[in-house]
Amino acid sequence: MSQDLIANLANAFKPVPLPADSHLYVDLKSVRADADVYRDLGRKILRSPDAQYTYQLYAGHRGGGKSTELLRLKKFLEDNNCYVVYFAADEEDIDPEDAQYTDILIACTRHLLKELEKANSTPLKNWLKDRWQDLIDLSLTEIKLEDVKLDTGDLIKYFGKLSVAIRAIPSERQKIREKINPHTVTLLDALNEFIDDEKKQLFPGQKLVMLVDNLDRIVPIMKGENRTSHDEIFLDRVNQLKGLNCHIIYTIPISMAYSNRANDLRENYDGDLMVLPMIRVYDINHNAYDEGINKIKEIINKRIRQFSPTKNLESDIFESKELLDYLCLMTGGHVRNLMLLMESAFDHIDDLPITKKAAQRAITQARDVYRRTVEHEQWKLLVNVHKNHEIKNDQEHRKLLFNRCILQYGYFDDEEEFKSWYDVHPLITKIPEFVAELGNN
Repeated sequence: MSQDLIANLANAFKPVPLPADSHLYVDLKSVRADADVYRDLGRKILRSPDAQYTYQLYAGHRGGGKSTELLRLKKFLEDNNCYVVYFAADEEDIDPEDAQYTDILIACTRHLLKELEKANSTPLKNWLKDRWQDLIDLSLTEIKLEDVKLDTGDLIKYFGKLSVAIRAIPSERQKIREKINPHTVTLLDALNEFIDDEKKQLFPGQKLVMLVDNLDRIVPIMKGENRTSHDEIFLDRVNQLKGLNCHIIYTIPISMAYSNRANDLRENYDGDLMVLPMIRVYDINHNAYDEGINKIKEIINKRIRQFSPTKNLESDIFESKELLDYLCLMTGGHVRNLMLLMESAFDHIDDLPITKKAAQRAITQARDVYRRTVEHEQWKLLVNVHKNHEIKNDQEHRKLLFNRCILQYGYFDDEEEFKSWYDVHPLITKIPEFVAELGNN
C-alpha cells in the first residue's frame, strides 16, 4: 500500500471550512432539524426593503459546520444581487481568549476598507487624523502625520496594525482599547459615510452584507453579578453592533444562545436566533439514529473517493461495518470531531484498512482531551444531563455547552413541532469518572 495514498486520505480530513461550491459538501438538513442557512438567514436579507437593514445572530457548537454554511450563504447572496464582505474574526483580528467590542469594530473597519476599494475613504482619513496623536502614542508606527497621504492603502495597513496588535500583543491590547473606546461612535459615523458612498458604486437594488464569523469562539470571562464578556459584547454594545448601514450576521457562542439572555438577544436583534444543531446520530433514548449515521458515512465517503474511488468504505477503508458505525457514533454528530478522529485513525496505520486498534487509539486520545476538560464537580452535572436531556440555566452548564462536553440536538416531530434535547458527548460516557458517577445515581 502506498504511503502517499494514506497521507492523502489523512489530509482529506483536515478540519477546515469547505468552499461554497465544494463537491465534498453533504446536505445535512434532514438530520439537523431542517436547518437551512439560505432560508433561516438569507431570506430575511433578500426580502428587506431598501435602506432597512437586518442584524442577525447565528449560533452553534464550535467546529459544527457554521463556517461552511456561511460561505455557502455568501455565494447564495452574491447570486441574488448582494455584495458580501465575509471574514473569520479570529484568524487575523481578535484573540478569542480576550476579546471586546472595540476589537470587533476595528476588524470590521479593516475588512470594509479592504473590500470596498471604490468608496471614498475621506471620512475615515479625517477620523484617523483627529485621533492621530493619541494613536501615535501606541508606538505602532513611527510615521509622522505630515509624511503620509493616508490613502486607502495606508488606512488598511494602519487598521491592520491595530488588529495585529490586539490579537497578538497582549501588552498593547488594552492600550489600544483605551485610546479608541471613547471614539467608537465617531468611528461608526465615519464608517457609515464610507459605506454610504460605496453604495453609490453598487448596482441598483444591490444590498451590502457583512458576515462576521468565528465570534462564537470568544471565551466567556466572568464580569461579576452573573455576567460575562459575552453580555458586554452582544448586549451592552448592541446599538453599536447594529450601528453600521448594512446587513450583518454575527456568529455568537452557543452558550449564550441557551442562557437567560436568549430572550434579550431575540428582542434586540432581528428575528429568532438561528442555531445549527449537531448531526443527529442518536435519538433521545441513546439509540443509534441510522439516517444521521449514514450522513456521517457520506461525508467520509466523499473525501475518501477523491483519492480512492474504487475502495469500499465498510471493508477496504475500515475493517468492518461495525467499526465504521462505532466511529461515526463517537463523533456525537460533531463535524470537526469526525475530521480529527479520521485524521488520527490514519496516523495509526501503515496499511489499509483502518483497524479496530487504530480507531480505538484515535478515540482514546480524543476522550482523554475531554477527561482533562471536565472539572471534578462537573461529572455529576454531566450524568444528570445524560439521564434527563436537559440543562439548567446556569454558568456551569453553559461552560460545558461552550466546551462541547454537552451537545445540543433537534428535530421536528410528526406535528411539525420543534424538539430540542441535550446529551453529553459520547466520548465522555466511557470516561471512568463519568461511569463511576453514573453508577452512584
